Amino acid sequence: MAFWNPWNGCKRVSDGCHYCFIHEGAKKRQRNVDEVVKASGFDAPIKKRNGNYVINSGSTIYTCFKSDFLIEEADGWRDDCWSMIRERSDCQFIFLTKRIERLEECLPDDWGSGYENVTIGVSVENQRIADKRLSILQSLPICHKNVICQPLLEPIDLSDYLTDVELVMAGGEYHKQGRLMDYQWILDIREQCMAQKVPFEFRQCSTHFIKDGVTYQLNYRQLFSQAKKANINWSPKS
Repeated sequence: MAFWNPWNGCKRVSDGCHYCFIHEGAKKRQRNVDEVVKASGFDAPIKKRNGNYVINSGSTIYTCFKSDFLIEEADGWRDDCWSMIRERSDCQFIFLTKRIERLEECLPDDWGSGYENVTIGVSVENQRIADKRLSILQSLPICHKNVICQPLLEPIDLSDYLTDVELVMAGGEYHKQGRLMDYQWILDIREQCMAQKVPFEFRQCSTHFIKDGVTYQLNYRQLFSQAKKANINWSPKS
């Protein structure tokens, strides 16, 4: 596993961005997160040491987790990123986006039906956004599609959007003022996934969490440990 952040900085585009960890981290460091800047590690996938790539063959490379890979301000740099991704066909690249409507205009000329070594996850937080973004995701030529329901802000019905989706992840908001999330919303998404044999992962609770009608306030460490204790991750093979 490796991380590659070719640029830093992002801009809010929907309700799910309100307490985004990118913006919160920039506040603590007194940085202007709205300014998108090319990162020093821009060429990390093709860097070599002693004639070998620094990132090992077979690695999963989590891409652009300090921004959005499809953000407009990075249009001048993205072609170079596609070239590096193409060169490193021995690695699997994963990026998440809230800007899936921009994908077609951002694709390389040889994309065809998708690069086999690229997984694209689309983030959704409520039904309105799910209907908007996932209808677009369905229509696009992508080899590997994921859906990320995080932060989950209300019940979401994904039933119409799970065709060709390889994984659905869901979770709450990571922030002291994180908005309420009901555990039943998670269970409902899990049932939708099971019905269509799509793998499901419960990633984390919210700091303000409802279960069986009782509201809990959790600390950051508990968000992940309680999700793990729930033991509700599912795949057709399990």
